Amino acid sequence: MAEQFKIGLISGDGIGPEVMIEALKVLSAVSDMSGVKFEVVPFEVGAQHYLKTGEILGDDVLREIKTTDAILLGAVGDPQVPPGLLERELLLRLRFELDLYLNLRPIRLFAGVESPLRNTNDIDFIVCREGTEGLYAGKGSIQQGGTTDEVAIEESVNTYKGIERIIRYAFELASVRKQQLTLIHKTNVLTRAGGLWQRIFTQVGGQYPNVSMQYFHVDAAAMFFVTKPEIFDVVVTDNLFGDILTDLGAAITGGIGLAASGNINPERTTPSMFEPIHGSAPDIAGQQLADPTAAILSVKMMLEHLGLHQEASWVEQAVATDLLSRTMPRNTSAIGNAIVQGLKGRDSAY
Repeated sequence: MAEQFKIGLISGDGIGPEVMIEALKVLSAVSDMSGVKFEVVPFEVGAQHYLKTGEILGDDVLREIKTTDAILLGAVGDPQVPPGLLERELLLRLRFELDLYLNLRPIRLFAGVESPLRNTNDIDFIVCREGTEGLYAGKGSIQQGGTTDEVAIEESVNTYKGIERIIRYAFELASVRKQQLTLIHKTNVLTRAGGLWQRIFTQVGGQYPNVSMQYFHVDAAAMFFVTKPEIFDVVVTDNLFGDILTDLGAAITGGIGLAASGNINPERTTPSMFEPIHGSAPDIAGQQLADPTAAILSVKMMLEHLGLHQEASWVEQAVATDLLSRTMPRNTSAIGNAIVQGLKGRDSAY
């Protein structure tokens, strides 16, 4: 009997539905080639749903989402919705409710893609960003709000268990790659949180003698992302630093239109969520100007997570071939169609 997976679909807002259409074309082609079945279940959440109903993510919808094997997310955000509302009540809520503590972001420069850097040798590393703690935990307070004496306090929450599990994941990943792991933090100033990260990094590292370990302060790491990206292979860092650095990583490897990510529960007790890192870009929505490649590479990451490694490699190769052959600007659907054709060409070769 053919394998079958239930995929939750949150197309989202702005360009989200456009790029998801192309991602689903690729998923359908993979199904045709492999015989694996994908039941795609759409969920009406996001800006438009909120504007119509006043609801962002209902408990009943969340329960249904939890029954899926994985989630594909396009993008959410709309200028008609108060800033930060969708990010907190949809994206962050999903991360916390599903315990998606690993935000995995590959930083790879594909052949044929232009980088703003002059030195582009061997840009191929991956960032493990902690996704449920740090400054994004939502802890803090406002004192004397609305006055000239107002004080805004954001608290960074860092637990031993939360740090240990992502550092251990990063060591496991490094063990099957180039056996090199880099911790990035700011231990000289953030002595409490940074000190805990550094201690756990050293403790866990003692159990992986074959993995070489290095540490950089986040400001130095940002510089080296640009000047010496080849020195990184697996990187582990906290929520805020990871958020910033991975966007820098996207910039040096062709831009956010090519950057995919996974919000992952490594224990697989809940579905993991895969998405392009770009926003909803409402200014170009409906114009077929968005590059769907990041959404398609998110499908590739999802396939890997589901254990479909051969199928994931097909998608990656079809994307790589398309990127290498790009000479003229194409619209959203044309790029998706070309990548699907690349997949079909592989299928016909067997």
